[in-house]
Amino acid sequence: MSSTPELPDPSTLHLLTPKWLTARARGRSTERGHDLRMAFLALFGLGFWAFIFFMLYRLLGYFRGIAEIGPLLAGKLLGLILVGFFSILLLSNVITALSSFFLARDLDLLVSAPVDWLKLYVAKLLETLVHSSWMVVLMAVPMFAAYGVVYSGGPFFPLIVIVTFLPFLVVPAVIGSALTLLLVNIFPARRTRDILSVIAVLAAAGIVVLFRLVRPERLARPEGFRSLVDFITILRGPTSPMMPSEWVQRAVMSWLTYKHDLLPYYLLWSTAAAALVVGAVLHRSLYAKGFSKAQESGEKWVKSGPLSKLARRALTPLGVVKRELVLKEVRLFFRDTTQWSQLILLGVLVMVYVFNIKFLPLRGEGMTFFLVNIVPFLNLVLAGFVLASIAARFIFPGVSLEGRTFWLLRSSPLSMRELLWAKFWVGTLPLLILALAIVGLTDVLLQVSDFMMAVSVGTITLMTLAIAGMAMGFGTLFPQFETENAAQIPTSFGGLVFMMSSIALIGVVVILEAKPVYTYLSADALGTPKDPVEMVVGFGLAVLLCLAATLVPIEVALRRLETVER
Repeated sequence: MSSTPELPDPSTLHLLTPKWLTARARGRSTERGHDLRMAFLALFGLGFWAFIFFMLYRLLGYFRGIAEIGPLLAGKLLGLILVGFFSILLLSNVITALSSFFLARDLDLLVSAPVDWLKLYVAKLLETLVHSSWMVVLMAVPMFAAYGVVYSGGPFFPLIVIVTFLPFLVVPAVIGSALTLLLVNIFPARRTRDILSVIAVLAAAGIVVLFRLVRPERLARPEGFRSLVDFITILRGPTSPMMPSEWVQRAVMSWLTYKHDLLPYYLLWSTAAAALVVGAVLHRSLYAKGFSKAQESGEKWVKSGPLSKLARRALTPLGVVKRELVLKEVRLFFRDTTQWSQLILLGVLVMVYVFNIKFLPLRGEGMTFFLVNIVPFLNLVLAGFVLASIAARFIFPGVSLEGRTFWLLRSSPLSMRELLWAKFWVGTLPLLILALAIVGLTDVLLQVSDFMMAVSVGTITLMTLAIAGMAMGFGTLFPQFETENAAQIPTSFGGLVFMMSSIALIGVVVILEAKPVYTYLSADALGTPKDPVEMVVGFGLAVLLCLAATLVPIEVALRRLETVER
């Protein structure tokens, strides 16, 4: 009598083994230059950690020197940082869960295999958590280290951080996965990817606006409160009592101030456990139907509207080839929802940026003519960082996004120079308009002098061209034609090199212009003669540097494209 063979029942760790083996293989790659890139990334990461630790260490040291309200200020700062972390985690998990649970390549085998539904849910949830939380964890390490050193957390402080931060990561992972599951059951997954992109950006924009409306700068200006009692009441009160970020803040600060409280630990772990149960129930009820709908293909409609016809007529003087290249880049941008939907978030961030500039205390007692004019000059540094980040997201991936179709362009009689410059101008012109709008509007709000207005506009124009040229050049030198997600291209080794080069460029330009600006403002304030030679040398070197940073990378990239096999 034959017995029924027992079906295999793989464990959760067994389901995660292929992911671990893949990650380990990438870490042990024998590709040429791999060890050098890893060493460079490690050095950059340590430098980043050291910078965050040093800044927080100085700030927390200042807080600790303030009697009575110092720990309250430190706790409020920690709570605000954790609110930002929670928002980032929630949005990241919503987007990551779509790929992990519904669009991953291994799901066809896992769903059809005799795998327990709960083990599959836990495995995919862990995968989602790791992919969406690693950046937050890396940022949290120097932050908690600074708190532990300044407030003498002791040898058990890392254990306290792990015990509190682990459920803090689990809650947004479960919520994000559940939201994605509900959306996939309402819309086809191929369309849900587009919908999620828009929803995530709109949600992020809402979070930024809400965070701005809280106006945390009030805590740095207690004179704005009616009395000291009101100020201390705000500090003692919870920022967001129903959010896990507040519970982590209370648990950590209670340990550091030797006022132990077990309630935050209970709230964190009980909430995480309850969220896991609810998420598992939803997964069991809705996942099969959602995964079935995920196999449906998305619909694509291609049509030529009035705007397309108007753009075609406006670009006619460029000639047929250049016109079609420009239109191709524009169409590719707007066909990818994950690309154009980020413009919404970008617009909101610009509004918040201008809103912050408007409320800078640059009028009143103690504010001199020199400070009022030097702040817009230093504002160029921040604007440059913003432009570099945008260029890394939109201009740097330009060549890589051609993907496997690049060989068609390379084998055609099309000039690589025309292709590269078309990509450059399509990405640079909107970036230049944004840069001029930010700097011009903020300078008007700050009521700067005509000299500072001219310096700001001229400098930001040159820096925009230089940053865009470097983004195009480095993006061509470090292409990733095989990538399936455009968001992963800026975080590659080439993207990291570009960002560091951009930061160096911004720093050198500011240093070259700092002395002439300082001399001019001092002479203007004191009524002394101005030195034209110093201004010509300083600004001339800055102009030459920006022009070189614009043209040289593109020429190097052009030679790289010319050597690619047809």
